[in-house]
Amino acid sequence: MPAITVDNPLELPKVVTPKDNERPRRVKSVTSAPRGLEGEGFPVRRAFAGIDLVDLDPFIHMDQMGEVDYGPGEPKGTPWHPHRGFETVTYMMEGTFLHQDSIGGGGMIENGATQWMTAGAGILHIERPPDALIDSGGLFHGIQLWVNLPSKLKMTTPRYQDIGANAVTLLTNENGDAIIRVIAGSLGEVHGPGSTHTPITVLHVTLLAGGRLELPWNPHYNALTYVLAGAGTVGVDRHEISEGQMGVHVDGDTILLTANETQDSRTAAMEVLILGGEPIREPVAAYGPFVMNTRAELQKAFEDYEAGRLGQIPADHI
Repeated sequence: MPAITVDNPLELPKVVTPKDNERPRRVKSVTSAPRGLEGEGFPVRRAFAGIDLVDLDPFIHMDQMGEVDYGPGEPKGTPWHPHRGFETVTYMMEGTFLHQDSIGGGGMIENGATQWMTAGAGILHIERPPDALIDSGGLFHGIQLWVNLPSKLKMTTPRYQDIGANAVTLLTNENGDAIIRVIAGSLGEVHGPGSTHTPITVLHVTLLAGGRLELPWNPHYNALTYVLAGAGTVGVDRHEISEGQMGVHVDGDTILLTANETQDSRTAAMEVLILGGEPIREPVAAYGPFVMNTRAELQKAFEDYEAGRLGQIPADHI
């Protein structure tokens, strides 16, 4: 899992050490993500399955795409499809995706890069492997996250952000056994490159075997940890957690992780996505590619899509 990394984490700036009077959040639940198929048939794990929407707010949906090693001709993507009312975040740790949308955004997402698309009032887009990857096959591993928008921003102007791997802010902990990638939002006084309408923080953490990491966390945010690879524990009570599992953290000031002394043969470290945001606390009406506040707004989204008001597939489409 390459993403963006460094040979010597001790050379990185250090994350703020939690204060003595701050305590780790307790772990409310640990759930396992079921497997499924998305788009034209690429394998995913539904990371939020079984978790109450109250604990996820402002997030709506998250898929772990892969990890899968495709043979020649096997890589798959999604066809052109619409969105309205939220933002999509595609983070590629391994492999390559091409993105194109109806407002002119697009490009290659690969090896630690992130594509941030604000659907807002409406957009069409497509994500697929490039022809060379389809021909050759290869490793493919990424995350797609849906971030809700408050009602006042549901119909905001669509926009696209291309966040290159080298734009991500890198930190470590006091012992130098963690690489913390700040993709969006803030961690203490450190800011990531992603510009978000909804206040959130998204991190990708590599924690070496036997490592311990305690991160300060915004008290107004929820807190979720999803294990991409490896195994360890979460919380002061050391709840066991492993690949494909999500921990929900509540009632505290920090997030505490430890990595098992022995990891599996595929990884020398525990790889974790940590995310949280300020809850919107509004009704959610979601169906298919649309996330609105009411059933009537959903119906209007479908009507607008069928009438071509969410955009047009560009003439030079991929």
